[in-house]
Amino acid sequence: MSFIRSALLYTALVLGANTALADGTDLEALRDGSLKKLNIHSETRAAGTAVFTDAEGGEHTLAEYQGQVVLLNFWATWCAPCRKEMPGLNALQVEMGGEDFQVVPIATGRNKLPAIRRFFDDVDVTDLPILLDPKQALARDMAVLGLPVTVILDRDGREVARLTGDAEWDSDSAKAILQALIDAPYEG
Repeated sequence: MSFIRSALLYTALVLGANTALADGTDLEALRDGSLKKLNIHSETRAAGTAVFTDAEGGEHTLAEYQGQVVLLNFWATWCAPCRKEMPGLNALQVEMGGEDFQVVPIATGRNKLPAIRRFFDDVDVTDLPILLDPKQALARDMAVLGLPVTVILDRDGREVARLTGDAEWDSDSAKAILQALIDAPYEG
C-alpha cells in the first residue's frame, strides 16, 4: 500500500512541477473563467507536421512559426462555438500578435473559401489569415476530435496546452498565460 501511495505522490509532484515555467510562473494558477478548461500538459508534445494551405493555395507548415508562441485554432464555418470565439481570437491577434506571438486559425474539413470569407465578414474578423486544412491532414496529425480545438505551441513548436470547445481568448487569463509563455527563457 505504501508503494502505491508513494507512486501517487511522486506523480502528483511531477505533474505539479511541470506546469511551472523556468521563470517560476505557474500556468495552472493563471487559468480563470473559460480558460479553466485549458489542459496544460505535464510534458510538451510534438506538433503536427502536415501541410496546410492559405487562401491562394500556398503551402505551409507549423515549422514556419518556430521561435514564436502560437495559438493554433482548428475551426469550421458550420461550428457555432467557433463563431462565438472567433472575434476574441481576432482581438487577441490585434493586441498581442507580432514577432513573438501569432494566432493561427485553420479551417479544417470542407470549408469553401467564399463561406470562410462570409464567416469572417459576419463576425468582423479582420486581422486573421485564412488558412485551410481541407483533407484534415493536420487535424488528424494533431489528434483533433471535435471543433473548436485550440492548441498552444511554445517557441520550439511543441504543444504545451490544449482546449476543446470555445473560450474567451481575449480574456485577461488567456493573455496572462500567453504572456508567460512569451516571456519564458528561449535559447532559439
